[in-house]
Amino acid sequence: MEHNQEMPNRMDERFQHDNTDRDMLEKGAILQRDGTYAIAPHLPGGIITDPELLIRLAETAKKYNCAALKVTSSQRIALVGLQKDDIDAAWADLDMKPGAAIGLCVRSVKFCPGTTFCKRGQQDSVGLGSEIDNKYHGMTMPSKFKIGISGCPNQCMDSMMIDFGAVGTPRGYNVFIGGNGGLKPRLGQPLAEHQTPEQVLELLGRVVDYYREQANTNERLGRFIERIGFDTFKTVMLPEKSIHH
Repeated sequence: MEHNQEMPNRMDERFQHDNTDRDMLEKGAILQRDGTYAIAPHLPGGIITDPELLIRLAETAKKYNCAALKVTSSQRIALVGLQKDDIDAAWADLDMKPGAAIGLCVRSVKFCPGTTFCKRGQQDSVGLGSEIDNKYHGMTMPSKFKIGISGCPNQCMDSMMIDFGAVGTPRGYNVFIGGNGGLKPRLGQPLAEHQTPEQVLELLGRVVDYYREQANTNERLGRFIERIGFDTFKTVMLPEKSIHH
């Protein structure tokens, strides 16, 4: 392309459509720009121990002429390009639960391989992340809520850029709170150090309960903390000496 050539100021004709549909939360289906849908089955931690599951994903995508299989940033494999009438049948063929990819809820609970697989792991992020995922994934929240559990200070799960992050160290987990990306990125603030997995779970439970009770609709955790003040938030979260901070 020549440097003086202007790009056309219009959407590619492939993505021009008159479809007035929207995302379908109840079906876990996300509207694409060409009028088709994407679905993202739940894959906790992105860990697949049975290769047959990958085969089933591929066969379903092939059966319904999906445009792509997309490995997402939330450790899922999305089937992209489904027709609206094929969504229910595709879910039936997959026999998997939808991932909470849209809506006001606990979205992704991301966790790295930790001491289960990674030579750099310092904490069992798979064990902790799986327990958190089982309890909180999909739970209704005032806004989207993301959780990242990293097994070492390399923070492969972006634990300081996520609503609730825990970072493994030789002495336990350091917890960060209120991070987010988006139009107004926010770095998570340190809330507690050297936490056991049990203490991380207790602390997360307090965060979730307080946030659900006090935050406004569509108010991310970081903005809620800014509104009430971090000192106030920390006092509510850490009232006991049994939690190190």
